[in-house]
Amino acid sequence: MMAPAAHAACTAPTPPPASEKPVKPALPQKPACLDAKGGCPGWEAYTYNDGIKAYNAQLGPFRTSAEAYARKLKAYADGSVAYANCEMQSMQ
Repeated sequence: MMAPAAHAACTAPTPPPASEKPVKPALPQKPACLDAKGGCPGWEAYTYNDGIKAYNAQLGPFRTSAEAYARKLKAYADGSVAYANCEMQSMQ
């Protein structure tokens, strides 16, 4: 009688830590005077405009981080499928 073929141990993937998930920057609060007929005083409009510029500057780095995190999640999902397939094959 032949011994069963040895299978390599299946290694479960590790998900990326939730602490690495990037946080989307907060959009600055729109001042109420923006929708008013008379508009905003200069300082308030400039402050809001500066907030929008800062927000836009943060979007590039956020997108880069979000794409990197998404790649890690995809690798985890792909690893999960490979792990499940390995476990199923080990039972044959």
